[in-house]
Amino acid sequence: MLTDSDRNFFRPKWRRVITTLFCVAWSVLEWVSNEPVWALIAVGITIYCIWNFFYNFDEDTPSEQ
Repeated sequence: MLTDSDRNFFRPKWRRVITTLFCVAWSVLEWVSNEPVWALIAVGITIYCIWNFFYNFDEDTPSEQ
């Protein structure tokens, strides 16, 4: 669950996309490096990002400025 300050930081969509793409790249790097434990951790973080940043993110909530 994202806090209000996290939600405000990730309000621009480009930040959410860049963070998720970084996690995807990290997952691929760990799989290629033959590190399955770290790869699974990175995949879990990627799934968490996708869930919170795209599926569950409410862009209509007012931002605190």
